[in-house]
Amino acid sequence: MRHARAVRLTIRVRPGAARTKVGGLHDGALVVRVSERAVDGRATAAALVAVASALGLRPREVTLVSGATSRTKVVEIPDEAAAAYDALRSAE
Repeated sequence: MRHARAVRLTIRVRPGAARTKVGGLHDGALVVRVSERAVDGRATAAALVAVASALGLRPREVTLVSGATSRTKVVEIPDEAAAAYDALRSAE
């Protein structure tokens, strides 16, 4: 399902964390800590699920745009989740 309007945001994935957590900033990117290791895309998949959960979205509503093999990634979320994203960024 594609949304008529979407917002792109930058996330910074930190694999190998003790527990999954979304919050904080690193060079303007939202930090996503995941317990998965950066092997075979597992950390990326876990990060997308964590972002979806933190924003109250279904995992399929968060789409990876770029950065599949990088710790810094660009993802796309529905426009209606932008307010939740702004609140999450300002909470830290």
